[in-house]
Amino acid sequence: MKIPVKAASHQYEVVIGKGILKDVLIGYKNHFEQADKIIVLTDENVWEAQQQYFTLSCPYPFELFVMPAGESCKSFENYSAVQTFLLQQKCTRKSLILAFGGGAVGDLAGFVAATYMRGIPFIQVPTTILAHDSAVGGKTAINHELGKNMIGAFYQPQAVLYDTKLLESLSKREVRSGMAEVIKHAMISNPFWLVELMQENMTEITDEKLISHLADGVKVKASIVEQDETEQSVRKYLNLGHTYGHAIEAAAGYGGLAHGEAVMIGLVYCLLLSEQFGQIDRPFTKRFLQFAHSNGYPFEAVKDYSFDELEDYLLKDKKADYGELQFVLLQQIGKPFVQKIDLALCKETDIEFRKLLAEVLI
Repeated sequence: MKIPVKAASHQYEVVIGKGILKDVLIGYKNHFEQADKIIVLTDENVWEAQQQYFTLSCPYPFELFVMPAGESCKSFENYSAVQTFLLQQKCTRKSLILAFGGGAVGDLAGFVAATYMRGIPFIQVPTTILAHDSAVGGKTAINHELGKNMIGAFYQPQAVLYDTKLLESLSKREVRSGMAEVIKHAMISNPFWLVELMQENMTEITDEKLISHLADGVKVKASIVEQDETEQSVRKYLNLGHTYGHAIEAAAGYGGLAHGEAVMIGLVYCLLLSEQFGQIDRPFTKRFLQFAHSNGYPFEAVKDYSFDELEDYLLKDKKADYGELQFVLLQQIGKPFVQKIDLALCKETDIEFRKLLAEVLI
């Protein structure tokens, strides 16, 4: 299956299917044959799990750089180490980077590609469910100790080659984390799709249904990126659940909570705000929370951090504007909007959230 992404700066395809890696790499031979050097950036966990499959699938010679796993690969130190490696390999503007990994690998590799010699081509080869979101749309970044994804660039890949066979090695936690972004895509686009997802066990979805859900998520992302590549308007809708979610993810220390786990917590928080500013009702919020809890999302993590601990992280959010926070909320399922929320209301909603968790998760 091929899904076009028609961003203003560059158009490309997301190719998705199971067991397709070798065929799609051969299909994109023009990109590889034009490169004077191919650099594969991956992390230690991905390479341990997928080295054999990748090397058997890739018909081109490449140089390999294996990075630390998880968010630690998005550090200044690792960014510098990768740039040093490219210089040592005498890479030029004709060199090609392959980002072979999950969202963190893709974010780091994309930012390296955007900044090495002011920009060289790269291709995303996602290995996680979460990366169906992060690999599409050209957001690239590294982390700062004071905030996640604060240093980055909008830089589109040449292609996204998504072989779902690579997902077979994922743990149940990684599957849950990735499916949170699928659920987010449904919440901002299609109430019927959300109802379908809420009837699923997130870790026991068939291959056929998984590919369908991932493709639908990519289509939502592609449509929004086509309208707004650099997040001036509707692309902000993709941040549903992320403002509060990023705060709790940062408070836990990067890696303490999986990104999708934090996003799912943030989605429920946004539903509570949407009760006040939209037409979401409390019965739906409760049903959604029960669905998420039954699927193993760790809402007990909220009890580990007071609102005062989360406040600093909320105010460092990239969407904060003169001390006010911009939350993506839902008028209805499928109808997102952006609402400015002051810190006092954030705190009131946090208190309400904790009461709801105590009531529903007894």
